[in-house]
Amino acid sequence: MGSWRTKLIFLLIVYFAGFATAVYCLAPAPENQDEITCARSFPHSALKSDEFASSFNTGMHKCLAVAKDAAMHVGEFIKQRLDETNKIDG
Repeated sequence: MGSWRTKLIFLLIVYFAGFATAVYCLAPAPENQDEITCARSFPHSALKSDEFASSFNTGMHKCLAVAKDAAMHVGEFIKQRLDETNKIDG
């Protein structure tokens, strides 16, 4: 990202994508569903929600583990480079 124009365009795209997502999530459900279908589908949707939350949690833990491992490797690499630079300068 070079210029301020590119950053501005990127921020506007992200902002409006978030706004559209919020509007989609807060929009009311269609009223043409009958009560029996809603009552029957609630346990199934709750189960799906629990499955999603569980899989999302597992994915986030894997992502954090990979990020932690990568950060440790980068830290070791930077430390090694600084030591090499200090040996050359010293």
